[in-house]
Amino acid sequence: MSQSLQTVVLAGAKRYIAKISEADRGAISRGIEVLIGSNLEEAHTKQLRGPIRELITGHHRLTYFRINSTIYFVRGFRKKSTKTPKNEVEYAEHI
Repeated sequence: MSQSLQTVVLAGAKRYIAKISEADRGAISRGIEVLIGSNLEEAHTKQLRGPIRELITGHHRLTYFRINSTIYFVRGFRKKSTKTPKNEVEYAEHI
């Protein structure tokens, strides 16, 4: 039996999600639901550095990390290049 995960969406991630289209918010919501259900194989994610990962939904990214059974979504950004902005990874590490 898989462990169910909880989520905490921090202010930076909330602000980003609030300003994108409803369709994109829905896609991000579905991606989060996949993570919560512990379907990590099905979720499109990428490890960035140490415990910091990003949820990939189209051209949107949410940085996150997991502590025990809680996933913390830190901030969101629109992917514009092949590399994740260094400041996004450093900010998530700081949190």
